[in-house]
Parts: sequence; structure tokens; C-alpha cells
Amino acid sequence: MQKIEETTASDTEKSQQRRLLLKMLAASPLGLVLPASNEAKAMSGLVKLPPIPENVLSPEAALERLMKGNERYVSNQSTPLNFKDERLDLVKGQNPFACILSCSDSRVSPEFCFDEQRGDLFVARVAGNYITTDFIATLEYAAAVLHVPLIMVLGHESCGAIQAAIDATDNYEQFPGHIQTIATALTPAVRAVRKAPDYVSSDRYFDIVKKNVVLNVEELRKQPPILSRLVDSKKLKIVGGVYHLKTGQVELIS
Repeated sequence: MQKIEETTASDTEKSQQRRLLLKMLAASPLGLVLPASNEAKAMSGLVKLPPIPENVLSPEAALERLMKGNERYVSNQSTPLNFKDERLDLVKGQNPFACILSCSDSRVSPEFCFDEQRGDLFVARVAGNYITTDFIATLEYAAAVLHVPLIMVLGHESCGAIQAAIDATDNYEQFPGHIQTIATALTPAVRAVRKAPDYVSSDRYFDIVKKNVVLNVEELRKQPPILSRLVDSKKLKIVGGVYHLKTGQVELIS
């Protein structure tokens, strides 16, 4: 019984490797066809294949794929999740095509709103989607080690962290524990959107949400030594987006 199980597992792995190889050939701009001997080597594990070859994209293609996934999500045409078939590939490694710096809000889930599977997105989350040294290091890992060509800073409507920053900046409110740290970190966005007599409160609030995204995108683009170099060489694109809770649409803003 054990021998039969081992043979079945081996056959399954070879079948999956063959499918991956065929995907790589189909994606090749030259339409190359490998000799049978090379195919045999690939299937036997001598030629190492990335876990998901179709995730190797240019920055522009990565952004296009991300936004098309959001269109499917908004129109309720998301791809059904299939965890079983992807598990074996993901055991071997990860190959995400985009990195998302997102708010921790439970209503915003990047994998869902961009209609992607596990292994497709490298996600870093913190209330208020702002950068710290730790998050810069995380994004550097995504860009330099995983070769992710796209980073998106993703804010959203009705962000509690932004509201805390407004209360702290405009009304000098103090928050318990370490919550004040978040409010303080988001203060530059609040100060950048000044109050005005004709400013509707909800409009200013949303403008601060957007400004916070823009400020963090600008900071990441010029962040040495890794991110700025990759941006300058056009190997990495850093953009901003805002998630609309009512529609699920992600609006590109930077």
C-alpha cells in the first residue's frame, strides 16, 4: 500500500511539473519548444522551475493584472478559490507578482479585492498603511529577494487610524497605550490637508486618506538604498490606491 501511495504522489508531482513547463513554453515570446530530453529533465527535477511562472511580469503588466482582478471582484466574477491544487507548488517556494502595503482593517483583504490566490501577493498590513523601518525592510525583501515588480500602498474609506490622527491633530486628543504612536505617524497627512471654511468634513476626511497614501508612496520611491535604485532603473513601480468600501473598487491615486 505504501509503494502505491508513493508512486501516486510521484506521478502527481511529475504531472504538475509538466503543466508548469508547458505554461512557461506558452508564455515564451519566441514560442520555443524544448527537446524531449530537456522536458524529461524538467519533470525529473533537474531543471528547477519557479512555483508560478506566469507571475514573472513587468511593473506595468503587474499593475494591469492587479486592476483587472479588482474589476472581477467588483463585478462579482471572482475566480473560485482552489487551495488543493496550489499547495504542492507553494511548498517549493513563493513567487508573488505584487506587494501590498495595506491597512489592517478587517473589511479590506487584498487577496480578495484583487481576486488573487495564495502565493500571488506579498502583503504587509498595519493600521493606517504607513511606513516604518520594519515595513521598509519588508518591502525591500519583496523587491530585492522575491523580485516583486510592483508595490501598492492601499488606503481605504472610513479608516479608524486616520480618524484617530485627525482627532489627535485637530483636537489634541490622547489615546491609551501605543495607539498614540499610530495617530502621530499619520499627522503629516492631516496637517497637509488644512481646514477651510467651505471644507465639508467628509470631503476633508477622504482627502486625508488619499494624502496619507500619496505621502507614503513618495517616501518609498525615494527610499535608499534598494527601493529608489529599483525605481530609477524601472524594475519597480510604486503606486497608491484607495479601496471604496461600498463598491469594492480600488481607485488609483498615485
